[in-house]
Amino acid sequence: MMPLCRKIGRCTCAVAVLLFLVGFVILPIIFKYSYALQKSILFLTFITYPPNLDLKRPEKSGLYATRNFYVNHHDHEEDLEVNVAVWHVLPLDLVRRYAKELHVDEVSGQRGSSRSIVADEKHHAGDRYKGIEKVLRSDGFQLTDEKHQRDLFEETLRATTNDVVLYLHGNTASRGAPHRVELYQMLRALNYHVIAIDYRGYGDSANLSPSELGVVYDALAVYQYITSITNNPVYLWGHSLGTGVSTHLLSLLTEMSLPGPKAVVLESPFNNIKEEICAHPFSKLYRHLPWFDYLISRPMYKNKLRFESDQHIAEFRQPVLILHAEDDLVVPFELGYKLYRKALDTRGKSWGPIEFHRFEKSSHYGHKYICRAPNLPEIIVRFFHAYRDAQY
Repeated sequence: MMPLCRKIGRCTCAVAVLLFLVGFVILPIIFKYSYALQKSILFLTFITYPPNLDLKRPEKSGLYATRNFYVNHHDHEEDLEVNVAVWHVLPLDLVRRYAKELHVDEVSGQRGSSRSIVADEKHHAGDRYKGIEKVLRSDGFQLTDEKHQRDLFEETLRATTNDVVLYLHGNTASRGAPHRVELYQMLRALNYHVIAIDYRGYGDSANLSPSELGVVYDALAVYQYITSITNNPVYLWGHSLGTGVSTHLLSLLTEMSLPGPKAVVLESPFNNIKEEICAHPFSKLYRHLPWFDYLISRPMYKNKLRFESDQHIAEFRQPVLILHAEDDLVVPFELGYKLYRKALDTRGKSWGPIEFHRFEKSSHYGHKYICRAPNLPEIIVRFFHAYRDAQY
C-alpha cells in the first residue's frame, strides 16, 4: 500500500511541477516573443457581445435615427487600406423635429404625434434648417437609400449648431455593446451628435490586427471626416483603452499642428499600459512572479504597445475631464487618480484645466456604468459649455 501511495504522490508532484512550468514559465516565454499574442491579449478583439448583433442596423440596438457608414483611409505606417465602421447618432431635438421623416415611430415603437415639419408650411423652419429640408424634399428621397441617408446626416452636421462627441471605446466587443449604447442615448438626450467608431479588428471594421498607432490613426481618420463637414465644436470621449487612444490622438494632432477638439473626457482611464497590466484582474496569478516585468511588461513596451497617457497628457493643451468609479475592478481607481496627479504636475499653467470626478463605491457603477450616474448629464453639459468657445 505504501509504495502505491508514494507513486501517486510522485505523480501528483510531477503533474503540479509540469503545470507550473507550462503556466508560469513556458506561456510567459511564448508571450515575450509573440507580438501577435501580445496584441491579442491587449485588444481582446475575439471577445464579442451581445451575440448575433447586426451592426448595420443600429435600430436593432435601440438607436433610431442613426446612420451606419464607413470611413476609408490609408495607413501610411503599415501601408494598408483601412475601413472604419461608424455610427452617427442624431441629437434628440433633431429627431423630434423630423420624427416622421426619420421613421422614428416605426423603428422605436413610439406612439403619439410625429408631425412632419417638411409638410407643415405653417411651422416653416428657420434658415439653418433649409439645407436639411432641401435634402428631405429632393425627388425620390428614401431614408433607406445609402446616398440619401449620407446627404441627410452630413447636412445635419453642417446645418445645425449642435456640438459633436466622438466616442472611442475600450477593448472587447464593438460600438454596439449595451453599456456604450446607454451612453450614446444619454448624450443624444443632451442634444449632442454622437459619432461612435470601431477600430480595425473590432465589429465590422477592417479585419486587421490592431496596434496602438493603428487604432489612433483610425480615430484620426474619423475625426478628420467630422471636421471636414462641420465647424461646430467637437469633443473626444474615451473609455478605458479608449482613453489611451484619446490622449495619443490629441498628442498626434498637436505634433501635426492640426486643430484639435475643444476638450476631452477620459472615463475610467489608466496612466499607462505597464501599470494597468500589473493591476488588471487577468494578471493576478502572474504579477508577483520575479520574471513578470522581463517576460510580460517590457516586451509590450518594446513593441510600442504603451498607451502612455501620463506622457501624452502633457503634450496637448485642451481641457480634460476625468471620470472614475471607486469600485472599478478592471482599471483601478488609483490609476485614474495617478493620471490626474501627473497632469497637474506636468501640464502648462495656461493650458486648459483638468477636472477629476469620483463616483462613490456605494453607487456600484464599476468599470462600465458611470453613464447611469444621475449627476453625469449636469457634469458633462457644464464642462462642455465652459470650454465650447475657449482657445488653448
